[in-house]
Amino acid sequence: MSDRLQQLLEFYEEDPQDNFVRFALAQEHLKRDETEKALSLFEELVETDPDYVGTYYHLGKLYERLDRTDDAIETYRQGIEVARDQRDNKNLSELQDAKLKAEGVGFD
Repeated sequence: MSDRLQQLLEFYEEDPQDNFVRFALAQEHLKRDETEKALSLFEELVETDPDYVGTYYHLGKLYERLDRTDDAIETYRQGIEVARDQRDNKNLSELQDAKLKAEGVGFD
């Protein structure tokens, strides 16, 4: 186990409700190709803290990777709503672009 993963797991044990730690832990699992662990953490984060806007993009991309395009599009749609509510134009733009690409509309 990498030092980074071990450290994140320790932080998670100390405070399993820390959104940043859960997000970072999901990302670390994704880097290690542990998609089920990452998926579980991302889905849990969206469920328990739907205002954590950064999760939507990464969860959507993971759904795409798992050939769950409809779930990806719905996740992007939800993230777009959250980003609009928060007036977070950077994440809004990224989520809109990802949604269009998942729908087959975007261009590279």
